[in-house]
Amino acid sequence: MTDTRRRVKVYTLNEDRQWDDRGTGHVSSGYVERLKGMSLLVRAESDGSLLLESKINPNTAYQKQQDTLIVWSEAENYDLALSFQEKAGCDEIWEKICQVQGKDPSVDITQDLVDESEEERFDDMSSPGLELPSCELSRLEEIAELVASSLPSPLRREKLALALENEGYIKKLLELFHVCEDLENIEGLHHLYEIIKGIFLLNRTALFEVMFSEECIMDVIGCLEYDPALSQPRKHREFLTKTAKFKEVIPISDPELKQKIHQTYRVQYIQDMVLPTPSVFEENMLSTLHSFIFFNKVEIVGMLQEDEKFLTDLFAQLTDEATDEEKRQELVNFLKEFCAFSQTLQPQNRDAFFKTLSNMGILPALEVILGMDDTQVRSAATDIFSYLVEYNPSMVREFVMQEAQQNDDVSKKLTEQKITNKDILLINLIIEHMICDTDPELGGAVQLMGLLRTLVDPENMLATANKTEKTEFLGFFYKHCMHVLTAPLLANTTEDKPSKDDFQTAQLLALVLELLTFCVEHHTYHIKNYIINKDILRRVLVLMASKHAFLALCALRFKRKIIGLKDEFYNRYIMKSFLFEPVVKAFLNNGSRYNLMNSAIIEMFEFIRVEDIKSLTAHVVENYWKALEDVDYVQTFKGLKLRFEQQRERQDNPKLDRPISGIYIQLDNAKEKKQNTDMTVRLIFYEDDMEDGEAVVSPSDKTKNDDDIMDPISKFMERKKLKESEEKEVLLKTNLSGRQSPSFKLSLSSGTKTTLSSQSPATNLPGSPGSPGSPGSPGSPGSIPKSTSQTAAITTKRSVHRGTKNMLHGTG
Repeated sequence: MTDTRRRVKVYTLNEDRQWDDRGTGHVSSGYVERLKGMSLLVRAESDGSLLLESKINPNTAYQKQQDTLIVWSEAENYDLALSFQEKAGCDEIWEKICQVQGKDPSVDITQDLVDESEEERFDDMSSPGLELPSCELSRLEEIAELVASSLPSPLRREKLALALENEGYIKKLLELFHVCEDLENIEGLHHLYEIIKGIFLLNRTALFEVMFSEECIMDVIGCLEYDPALSQPRKHREFLTKTAKFKEVIPISDPELKQKIHQTYRVQYIQDMVLPTPSVFEENMLSTLHSFIFFNKVEIVGMLQEDEKFLTDLFAQLTDEATDEEKRQELVNFLKEFCAFSQTLQPQNRDAFFKTLSNMGILPALEVILGMDDTQVRSAATDIFSYLVEYNPSMVREFVMQEAQQNDDVSKKLTEQKITNKDILLINLIIEHMICDTDPELGGAVQLMGLLRTLVDPENMLATANKTEKTEFLGFFYKHCMHVLTAPLLANTTEDKPSKDDFQTAQLLALVLELLTFCVEHHTYHIKNYIINKDILRRVLVLMASKHAFLALCALRFKRKIIGLKDEFYNRYIMKSFLFEPVVKAFLNNGSRYNLMNSAIIEMFEFIRVEDIKSLTAHVVENYWKALEDVDYVQTFKGLKLRFEQQRERQDNPKLDRPISGIYIQLDNAKEKKQNTDMTVRLIFYEDDMEDGEAVVSPSDKTKNDDDIMDPISKFMERKKLKESEEKEVLLKTNLSGRQSPSFKLSLSSGTKTTLSSQSPATNLPGSPGSPGSPGSPGSPGSIPKSTSQTAAITTKRSVHRGTKNMLHGTG
């Protein structure tokens, strides 16, 4: 039988930082003569071929994860992992590895613990430092081994870094690099690669400052070209010096700033392109390198921000019509990268940065750039605009409102001179670019729609003592911009079906509808007035006939959002224009298909039924019942019809229009006087927990039909009439016989209390509402002994305050 304990999968880490499965086999450990040491062997379970042969190196850091995984990194940046089928097998191999390295098997990382006695550790700490071999060609291998052996131990890493700093060792190594290149000493160059890579992993800012200095950085990059894993060296220096060109779009007078830009570009290149992909153990060892680049960018932004002449020239050339297209594209790309760098700033510094750009006139400049024909320039300008909107939408809103005011003033003067003002507002330019996006996937349009959504979102609008940004900006937007946004929608819905129904047009209209739906949800009277006055909903519902299901669903979602507001202004508009017709038509055309369209339409009608929107219920039943009456796989439409009939019944009988939450009949047995019983019957209509004419009902009773609720009331009223007729007969008999009968008091409390008194016989008649012992009364619990006190109560089936649910109950 196969030993499943040692069954493993072998994984290697690729350049994309993903684990590749190399096969399944069985692992063992043993001495391998060729490797001169204990090794891990994995043979494939399919054919017995060797999947892995790895020497257990005393200095390699092995890591145990999740009880069934062992991970380690071998030479040449080659990461490996064994995934065990069983925990017992993983533990067994882990013990072998720890045994070879002399570690305790209870640890999860073999190199985390320094195997030194306290005395040795004290000696190491008190010793002056690590002694480096002399910097000679013959000792490069020794230096490389020293660096590699120091990396696993934090203490040795610290000592190595101090030794490299104090002795100016890095510059001596770079001199050897030139010697090795001149002699074409490939072995020495490979050792230098390992040494320089190890120095990077020491993660020391002081060392980076030496390595990234103007005189050293290109030699450091040269050392990293000779990766032993590659058959041919890379040509990084050739790319940086000949291919990559530094362009000063605006001349930079500060030499320190210029040097800082060069340095940052090259260090970023080292991080992204030159250094090998860090292994799972090296990722945190390059944190100082990330920080070095980060703080360089902060310095560059600060120095440029302080150079007023530079920024003034930049914006002057951007907006100058005489600037050629190529130059303008370079200026815009620079400004885009400048804004991208600003994302590294602290909040207070970012505030100052965008305030500076605003004072320099970045928004008017963007308006000019967005009006140009060059798509690349416009794309870069859109990215810059997105930085501004995401950072401070109020700043953008304030600019466009001021611009609109200025345009209005200019337009008045031009109108007097009979000249047309052709200036386009910045926000309308954004909308036009969204509408005119030529990308088949509408990537730019999606980005611009998100920016517009941010600008019209009331949640990020400010309210001050003097003015409300929400009121002012939304008033401006609906007056100057909304007609531009809805133009493609109105142009495409002039008939009963969309004029253009290609995929790109459908995508664009879906974006417009998404923004309009957002407006319905977050704006109040502005969007309501616009929809009703421009008949927008009717035009939107034309899109229900689109062949693209996603567009039809967007149109339906727009209407559903409007209905969800339960606003009678919207409801009257929908009924007056018969705007359920396109929805019903789409529902019927969809047939019996069980899809998203079917479910969405049914959900909308179900919402109307559950929320009891009376006007819409009556409208749907009166106009579309014949088309919907055969739909019986859901009870939604029959439920709507029932709601409608209940409404009509209440209108026909105004007394039933007010819901009654309960009827109580209480019989109190007074003291016995002779053989007569003084019975008091109180009929109480109460309105506890009623709101807007609706009685509070428990969730369990909400589904009961109103017919069931009204049935006990009608029965009670019939019994009351019968009782009154019987009472007349009894009164006549009583007057003749002279016998005294108990009095019945009938009290109705429903807003105003009404008390009715009548004389009734001593013996309760069958069918009388006050006769709990009468076998003829509905739901009678039985006869009540005359000698005991009696209490009975009758309630409707509608649930009442705090759980009163039974229509009829009593004690007997």
